[in-house]
Amino acid sequence: MKTLSSADQEQLAPEVGGVQEAPALATQQQARGLLRAFLALRHRNYRLFWFGQMISLIGTWMQTTGQAWLVLELTHSPWQLGLVGALQFLPVLLFSVFGGVFADRWPKRNVLLCTQSAAMLQAFVLWLLIVSGTVQIWQIYILALMLGFTNCLDMPTRQAFVVEMVGREDLPNAVALNSSLFNLARIVGPGLGGIIIAVSGVTMLFLLNAISFIAVLVGLAMIDVRQLHAQPGKSADVNARPKTLQSLREGLAYVWRTPSVRLVILVVGLVSLFGINFNVVLPLFATDVLHSGAVGFGFLSSALGFGALASALWLAWGNNGPNMRRLLIGALVFCVLLAIFSVSPIYPLSLVLIAIVGFSQIAFTALANTTLQTVAPDHLRGRVMSVYMLFFAGSVPLGNLLVGWLAGLVGASFGLLICAMLSLIVASAAWAWRKPAEKDLAESALI
Repeated sequence: MKTLSSADQEQLAPEVGGVQEAPALATQQQARGLLRAFLALRHRNYRLFWFGQMISLIGTWMQTTGQAWLVLELTHSPWQLGLVGALQFLPVLLFSVFGGVFADRWPKRNVLLCTQSAAMLQAFVLWLLIVSGTVQIWQIYILALMLGFTNCLDMPTRQAFVVEMVGREDLPNAVALNSSLFNLARIVGPGLGGIIIAVSGVTMLFLLNAISFIAVLVGLAMIDVRQLHAQPGKSADVNARPKTLQSLREGLAYVWRTPSVRLVILVVGLVSLFGINFNVVLPLFATDVLHSGAVGFGFLSSALGFGALASALWLAWGNNGPNMRRLLIGALVFCVLLAIFSVSPIYPLSLVLIAIVGFSQIAFTALANTTLQTVAPDHLRGRVMSVYMLFFAGSVPLGNLLVGWLAGLVGASFGLLICAMLSLIVASAAWAWRKPAEKDLAESALI
């Protein structure tokens, strides 16, 4: 009699309406307590990737802190600081969908080796310019733009590579662990960066960031491609491959005609545009609304980061598959809490609220990421994730401009309230129109 493989069992016992698959349930029963939050680390390839990313992301956040400090030292202009950030995200807004085409066409591990090497080179060049005393603001503009073009290919590829390392069974856990890693680095990196600036100046941050990429490059080089759960499709005739624009149209057509994918991307994109860029006005809340000064701003930022980290670890521990209702409830809770935070004049209450806002934000966006990666077929996953990154990360420069303009026009509190209400309208409309997406998600689980 034929023995069922894990893939066969996965197809025979799908998750529909939030009921866990049998293999995933058996695995979770074996992993008790806190260890259950780290199920995806049982995959050797993912362990190599995850620990390499841990070191590299801390270095990246250290450089982000150092770059902001350097721009202010050179220009003493907040506008120039915003311009550098916009240049870094502008290529993602314009070209990330093309990155998804190449992520589906080329082996993702090889792509990441190239993009991470390019990011390391960018950090090393910036360190050389600073240590030689020749750095100028236009050079930072160019390097930020180059890093943005690198991210156009790196971001969708990195997102789509996760399922190849862990398979669909542990995908929710792996996505949540990636989110926890990002938020841990967001807490640790700026703190270390501030200490290093105080002790030795800003120069060392860029060298340390360049060195930190060695960890992720070594991890990627050690990945065993034979253990990957999905391989890029190969054509015997290179000329038979679809052209870039044809591949792009194929990916966009799939996103548009798939109700669950379309709804998730639209909700994430619009809520990100209106609501998730609230951290831009946190300094104004600390000074003008809550009257807590720089120390109060530091605690607000830390509370936001710790709430996001707690959410990511909670999601990793649950390891639940995609569920449209749970996703949209997370979006609704995020919008309501953000609205309450915007009108709170009490600092301790605001501290608690911003932590829960961070918790609900990660719960919402991590579930969106898991849903898209689960639904998308292997040959289209890079393109689907590139559209997701276009709406999610690409909304950063536009959202920053919007919330900043509203804060200057009507004040930080009322401006953020307007953004929160716009986000709430989007999430409420998605809840009203969720039925086709729920049906599509249930049908995709049967494939």
